[in-house]
Amino acid sequence: MPDYPFPLMIFAAGFGTRMGALTADLPKPLIPVGGQALIDHALDVATAVGVGRVVVNTHYLADQMAAHLARHRVTISHEADRILETGGGLKAALPLLGPGPVAALNSDGIWTGANPLDELAAVWDSARMDALLLLLPLDLTLAHGPKGDFRVDASGRISRGAGGEDHVYIGAQILNPVTLEGVDDPVFSLNLVWNRIIAAGRAYGVVHQGGWCDVGHPKGIAEAERLLTGAAHG
Repeated sequence: MPDYPFPLMIFAAGFGTRMGALTADLPKPLIPVGGQALIDHALDVATAVGVGRVVVNTHYLADQMAAHLARHRVTISHEADRILETGGGLKAALPLLGPGPVAALNSDGIWTGANPLDELAAVWDSARMDALLLLLPLDLTLAHGPKGDFRVDASGRISRGAGGEDHVYIGAQILNPVTLEGVDDPVFSLNLVWNRIIAAGRAYGVVHQGGWCDVGHPKGIAEAERLLTGAAHG
């Protein structure tokens, strides 16, 4: 029986342009890493904690995505005319997800160690939070790049924009969908929403107890496979 307290959105609509030739005729979420498609790693995370409702957004090479997802118990939120980005994609999928806080995963990352969704659910507090992001110290990430995304204070509250950002967002979060209201443009990034929540003092982070690799570009594939086999350092 499903027992995870939140519905889950998996972001899978993008063109994957950083993957170059690998995504010329294959959507990025279907690129194999460690013997299975990237999106299947995200779906395994969901299955492990008993998520009852999973919605996946699609756009690029959507027929391939639909054929692959047909073997899974998921609902597709298809963005037919244009990619709506993360914020717009989540907002468009809300009728399929239902009311209340929503968990979300990117489909282009690999996590090891503790289950990301479990970590988020254990910390979520709707009285204090409108966003809870899973983070990792910059020096522990793989294939991410040289810059961090957020600072984290002793209470777990996150901020950014003043320098010293030494933690990276690693593609898992819980969000209060009320925060999406008031954005008129149907195409927008969740960064816009995060900035508003940070300004209100209701954005928090929790540090992942495990490893993570960004698989947004070709070099990330080998790094992710090393992580999965326990060969990665850091």
